[in-house]
Amino acid sequence: MYILIYSEFMKLLFYISLFFLISNCSLNLVDDHHGVYFLDKKEKKIVVSESNVNDILSIFGEPSTKSTFDNDVWIYIERKISNTHFFGKRQLIVNNVMVLEIDDKGILAKKDFYNIEDMKNLKFDNQRSASLNKRNFIYNFLSSMRQRVNDPLGIRKKKREKGN
Repeated sequence: MYILIYSEFMKLLFYISLFFLISNCSLNLVDDHHGVYFLDKKEKKIVVSESNVNDILSIFGEPSTKSTFDNDVWIYIERKISNTHFFGKRQLIVNNVMVLEIDDKGILAKKDFYNIEDMKNLKFDNQRSASLNKRNFIYNFLSSMRQRVNDPLGIRKKKREKGN
């Protein structure tokens, strides 16, 4: 009799523990979002030769990267990585970059927007200048972004380092 009661109690305890274990698992996908949210929509709010530094800062906030050459170059980034299924495989969903050039009067002089498809198709020339200039800065920045699009978690880099 005691064995039967003990057996039923163990079954009940097992089902309760299983319930708590499963209820704590989340089936929702996890998104890691970095940078400016909805950069593709917000970039339409600024206009070349009309928008000024205050407009840009109020819409986007401080840039991810700033550089000073003939004009100020401000770079804004939006990057979103999501788990593609329950077992944790990660995929790059959004990778937007906006490069703004601001003239010496504080007015937007040039605006370039690159999404994930644009970065996959970017063609770079192989000639490099010895001096640091605006072209090299943007080239190096976009090259690193292209590398992150192709290998968002740095897995290939780790494999190369192990092989050497």
